[in-house]
Amino acid sequence: MSWFYRHLVRPVLFTQDPEEVHERTLRWLGWCARSRFLLGAMRLAWGAPSLPIETLGLRFPNPVGLAAGMDKAAQALPAWAAMGFGHCELGAVTRHAQPGNPKPRVFRVPPEGAIINRMGFNNPGAEAFAAALEAWRQRGLWPPHPVGVNLGKSRITPLEEAAEDYVFSLRRLWGLADFFVVNVSSPNTPNLRRLQDKAALRDILTALQHANADMAAEHQAPPGFLKPLLVKVAPDLEFEALDEIVELVGPCRIAGLVATNTTIERPASRSIRAMDVYAESGGLSGRPLRERSTRVVAHLYRQTDGRLPIIGVGGIFSARDAWEKITAGARLVQLYTGLVFEGPGLPRRIVRRLRRYLREAGLRNLREAVGLAHRR
Repeated sequence: MSWFYRHLVRPVLFTQDPEEVHERTLRWLGWCARSRFLLGAMRLAWGAPSLPIETLGLRFPNPVGLAAGMDKAAQALPAWAAMGFGHCELGAVTRHAQPGNPKPRVFRVPPEGAIINRMGFNNPGAEAFAAALEAWRQRGLWPPHPVGVNLGKSRITPLEEAAEDYVFSLRRLWGLADFFVVNVSSPNTPNLRRLQDKAALRDILTALQHANADMAAEHQAPPGFLKPLLVKVAPDLEFEALDEIVELVGPCRIAGLVATNTTIERPASRSIRAMDVYAESGGLSGRPLRERSTRVVAHLYRQTDGRLPIIGVGGIFSARDAWEKITAGARLVQLYTGLVFEGPGLPRRIVRRLRRYLREAGLRNLREAVGLAHRR
């Protein structure tokens, strides 16, 4: 299947507009997701074996998740588990519906295994997103893995009102997701990354945790219960700036960090075609991001003494890439660009090979592999 996708399907898809291919794929997956028979067929074709890990107070059937940005409207929610993912992070979702930036806004760099996007948080808004999640639940098609939601700021919302914007979405979606990721690191919403400043981020997280506690009480959750709230960081931050975010972990009860978002940096390349695409503005994902994102994961692991859950994202195209993130300190990993380049069987291939790596390393479970590179 991997050979078939890379040599026959992908060349055809890559002759077409990236965003149009993405939209058609989501529509097809959404149609399949409404059929239990087709979901079963997808599980037979692409389902991954068990490789469980418990973190964030949740049980994940395997560590390989779908990254935010792929399914911004919960259009294909049941399909992701059927395709072998151990969790999915939907969104980004903003309080207000918004179309995003002008098209074209997605650009492939095939020689480099990279994608540049400047989507700009295009999504239907928190109310419509919640309605989509509720519809899947009412159909009895809720996936058997944790579901996360990536929270973004609406473009029309001033920075000084960002906390209120995030809180609205959290309140509306609280009962429909297992964890939330605060996205203050996308490069495609003007000035959003300024919210990674320690004081600004503290204000947002404080407001979110107040709302988190209020919603827990409203839903009669056990005393002290909070939905896990994570922060997604940019790969372009200096380590000193990352350390300032780490300082908020305790005071703001951050449950984990997602490392990393896309980068505004561009790698050197000998490919004229690649350099032409690199001239486009937006966030870069894929293979060129792998090394930097792994360094960020490793730094965060060291700075938190391995106690804080980290989700590793960036340039994962193979089990070796996933293993690199895990041994650097990530408890979970996520795919997006790798899925585009390697095809729908990628989660299954990664999980199968990770099981082999554990056996070869003499490890009893996945948790023992987390941060292994720091103990050698």
